[in-house]
Amino acid sequence: MLESNEEKLQRVLIVWAKTKNSDDDLSVINELKGLIETAQGITVESIIQNRDRIDNATVVGKGKLEEIKGYIEMMDIDVVVFENELSPSQIGNIQKFLPCKVIDRTALILDIFALHAKTAEGKLQVELAQLRYLLPRLAGSNQELSRQGGGIGTRGPGETKLETDRRYIRNRIRLLNDQIDLLTQHRENMRKKREKNQVKTVALVGYTNSGKSRLLNTLTGADVLSENKLFATLDPTVRSLLLPSGNTVLVIDTVGFIRDIPTGLIAAFRSTLEEAVNCTLILNVCDISSPKCQDEIDVTLSTLAELHATSPIVTVYNKIDLLDEDSGGLPDKNGLFVSALYGTNVDGLIKIIDNKLFGELHERSFLFPYYNQKLLFDLKSNSIDFNSGYTDDGILVTCKITDESLLKYKAFMKNCPKN
Repeated sequence: MLESNEEKLQRVLIVWAKTKNSDDDLSVINELKGLIETAQGITVESIIQNRDRIDNATVVGKGKLEEIKGYIEMMDIDVVVFENELSPSQIGNIQKFLPCKVIDRTALILDIFALHAKTAEGKLQVELAQLRYLLPRLAGSNQELSRQGGGIGTRGPGETKLETDRRYIRNRIRLLNDQIDLLTQHRENMRKKREKNQVKTVALVGYTNSGKSRLLNTLTGADVLSENKLFATLDPTVRSLLLPSGNTVLVIDTVGFIRDIPTGLIAAFRSTLEEAVNCTLILNVCDISSPKCQDEIDVTLSTLAELHATSPIVTVYNKIDLLDEDSGGLPDKNGLFVSALYGTNVDGLIKIIDNKLFGELHERSFLFPYYNQKLLFDLKSNSIDFNSGYTDDGILVTCKITDESLLKYKAFMKNCPKN
C-alpha cells in the first residue's frame, strides 16, 4: 500500500549550495522536506555542496550540475528543488542543463499556498504573489506560462495554461491589487466596527505548524482544519471565546510564518496579516518540541516587527506533550506551557488572556434602583458569580468583575452599604 501511495507523489531532489554563514544542515533540510511533503511530493535525495560563494550562473557550478543530472536519471526525479533563492538567469541556466522541472524554495512555498487557498480572497492573494514572482522570470514577451505535466510548481495561475506576455501579467497584477484593496477596505471597516463596539481581539500567530489551529479549536470549541503539515491554514479564521470574567473576545487564527518568508507573500497577504497587527493581544504560539524553537520565536517577532505590530505579546509554548524526560526541562520558567492537543493548562491560558485584556477579577457589590433594569442585565453579562436580592432601596447585587468593567457601574457602588 505504501508503494502505491508513493507512486502518486512526485519524486523530488533537494539541492542546497551551502555557504559558511548558512544555518544548520539538518534543520534546513528537514524543513524543506516538510514543505515538499505538504506540496504532495516525496524527497528522494538531498545534495549539499559547501561553497565559499554562490556561483553567479548556476549556483552550484557545472561539475555539480553533472552530478545532479546523473541523480535525476538514475532515481527518476520529477522536480529539483533548490534551497537557495534562484535569480531569473540562474533558473534559466539550470533548467537548460537539467532534464526536469527546477524550482526554488520560494516557488515551492507559493505552490503550497495555491494548494491550500480556499476562499476567494486567499486565491487572489496567492495569484498576486505568484505573478509578482513570475514576472521577472519571463525570458521574453511571448513566454508561455503553461507548465506541462502538473504537480509541484504548477498550481495557481499556471494551471490555466495561458500563453501570455509581460503586459498581460502587469495588467492582471493591477486588477488583483484593486480587488485586494477593496477587500482590505472591507476588513478595515469591520475592524472599525469592532473598535466602536469595544470588541477585543486575540490573534494567534507563530511559526508554521506550531499548533495555532489546534489551539483555536481547544480554546473556542471550533472545528478548524488542523493537520501536522506546514501552512495547513492559509485563510484567517475568527471564533468567539467566552472568558471567566463574562466578557467575550474574538480569537483569530492566522497564516503561519517561516524562515526567510518571501517578500512577495508579505506584500500580497498584508491585508490578511493586518488582522494580527491590529488586534488587542497577540499570542505567539511556538512548538516547544522543535529543536529550533527559539529561532522560530525570533522569526515570528521579526516578521511582526516588519509589519509594525505594536500590540502586547504573550509567548505560548505549545506541544509540551511531545517533550520527553531527557529534554532537559523547560527553557523559560516564566513562560506559559500548554498542550493544545490534550488541553493541558489551556484554562490557565484563558485566565491570562482575561487578565491581560480586562484585569483581575474582584468581588464587588452594587445597589441598583428598580427603574434601572437595563444596566443591571448589562452587569450580569459582564461578570461572574452574579447574585441578586431585593431590598427597600433597590436590587442588591454581588458579583466578580474586572477593573475595566467596574468603571461602567462605579456609581452604583457608592450607595451600596456592603462596600
